[in-house]
Amino acid sequence: MSGKKKRIRRMFSVKEELLKKSREAALAAVQVFNNPNVTFKSETYVVLMVIAWTYLLHAYYRGKNVDYRYFVQGAKRKNYDRTKHGAYKYWELERCLDDKACPIDRGVSQNLKFVIGLRHEIEHQMTTRIDDLLSARFQSCCINYHDAAVKLFGNSYGIASHLAFSLQFSSLGREQVDQLSQHEGLPEHIKSYIKGFDMSLTPDEYSDPKYAYRVIFVPKTVNHQNQADQVITFVKGDSDVAKAVNAQYAVIKETERPKWLPSQVVRRLNADGFPRFSMKHHTDLWKNEGAKATGKNFGVQVASTWYWYDTWLEVVRTHCRDNAGLYK
Repeated sequence: MSGKKKRIRRMFSVKEELLKKSREAALAAVQVFNNPNVTFKSETYVVLMVIAWTYLLHAYYRGKNVDYRYFVQGAKRKNYDRTKHGAYKYWELERCLDDKACPIDRGVSQNLKFVIGLRHEIEHQMTTRIDDLLSARFQSCCINYHDAAVKLFGNSYGIASHLAFSLQFSSLGREQVDQLSQHEGLPEHIKSYIKGFDMSLTPDEYSDPKYAYRVIFVPKTVNHQNQADQVITFVKGDSDVAKAVNAQYAVIKETERPKWLPSQVVRRLNADGFPRFSMKHHTDLWKNEGAKATGKNFGVQVASTWYWYDTWLEVVRTHCRDNAGLYK
């Protein structure tokens, strides 16, 4: 067998092995997340799906003869980066997504970059209560994986038959929904990461189902016995039913709370008639009040910046009124 044929055969063999491992990792991620006995499901899901997508794109690049190893181009040859044990350093998932030859569209890429960033936040410390909050993004990640695998490699590589909605053994009450919407119990670094990433997206990117697959469930009444066996019924987004549900949801959905930078808080109080109230006064006040403590709900950290809510603005305004002699 010629050297060229051997190289082609080896390329095909490695590509098939990458696809096999990729699919196994994706299926393992879904199975873990849907297992009610697993309490470490989100963390496990994130790690496995990053691996699944990385192998999928490695297989794609291999088939397109794109060298997905790190190297420095020398005068005559490539000088490849290697680990301390001599193995090649292959592209991580984010590098795969950023390459000009990447076949993944922007909505899918944003979802994956969110998952990658989340992995960075959770890989070195324990997290709690993130399963329900992030399930929409995880659902998109699964659907996107299936669509990409089928589009790039054919129907036999999809995982549609294994994707399903997890069954809940109890209904969500109003209190549980409120707790989820307030991110109760989430570590501060996870809150900050999610808030920062979402705020970096345009409204269209945030609403893209490829970024987060959001579904509204409402109790369904039926007129016929055979309809009662359908737990979930899907309707088209432009149908009268969907328009009615979305219109009602638009009225009750939570709106984004106004946020203020510390400098903006100071300027507001100066404009309210307290010109001598300074940034130092503001800093001393929030430190004395412990206003950034978890549970006080006076503000939020987005990336590396702290923002104050209107509730804190009122506390500061009351303080200035009670000590008008100092700040007039």
